[in-house]
Amino acid sequence: LIGVYTNRHGERWELQLKGSGKTPYSRNGDGRAVLRSSLREFLCSEAMHYLGIPTSRAASLVVSDDDVWRDQFYNGNIKKERGAIVLRLAKSWFRIGSLEILAHSGELDLLRRLLDFIIQEHFPSIAVNDSNRYLEFFSTVVSETASLIALWMSVGFAHGVCNTDNFSLLSITIDYGPFGFMDSYDPNFVPNTSDDESRYKIGNQANVGLFNLSKLLQALKPLLDPRQEQLASQILEGYGEHYYSRFTELFKTKLGLLGQNENDNYLIAFLLKVSLLC
Repeated sequence: LIGVYTNRHGERWELQLKGSGKTPYSRNGDGRAVLRSSLREFLCSEAMHYLGIPTSRAASLVVSDDDVWRDQFYNGNIKKERGAIVLRLAKSWFRIGSLEILAHSGELDLLRRLLDFIIQEHFPSIAVNDSNRYLEFFSTVVSETASLIALWMSVGFAHGVCNTDNFSLLSITIDYGPFGFMDSYDPNFVPNTSDDESRYKIGNQANVGLFNLSKLLQALKPLLDPRQEQLASQILEGYGEHYYSRFTELFKTKLGLLGQNENDNYLIAFLLKVSLLC
């Protein structure tokens, strides 16, 4: 993260470099990115924006003269590729994992301070001095995450690596890696060649979203009283209803269906099944 920029419209953007090298938070990788994946992120994030799907944006791409070694298909065939750096933007880069790691390490004071900062900066409808602010924050993230995944499904987008560190607290699409778009409907579509167990197949994205939100709730529990914890569990139980409501709304729009009909869901499911058989 290299800074925060406010444009002439008053919009606040956090600027981040991907592929610029190791940082204090690097794991075992070299912190570099190859031109191939950098181009894909640049193009797809901009495409998703113009499809109306909340996403990070791409501002620039710089090609590097340095060689980067990558095993593209994870088959032991390491090749030299040209490096690149993407300057990407988002309203925030905080993820579920940003809270999860603090709760896991017992840094509860820092967890509370970070949550209050996130709420104050990015959730203006929630009063930072409200005793139920963490509950309201969780409710918002649950409903907006459900909406985001429904939007992914409406365009046949598979993220590829839907872990808690790739799920934004602002419910935007971030960290484009081995993503893919379905050419034809297939709930078992997996764009990630390293996902041998098909954990992140497109038909499982909604379930993985629920799993990640349960991890978020687990991270928030130390800051909730027993009543709030019970209410938060009920909010999480409503995730499926949020998802299917938004999913149905999007597919009805695609089909040009007006009003409400008890057979709408049946028609959508039938057409998807027909697409699978074609």
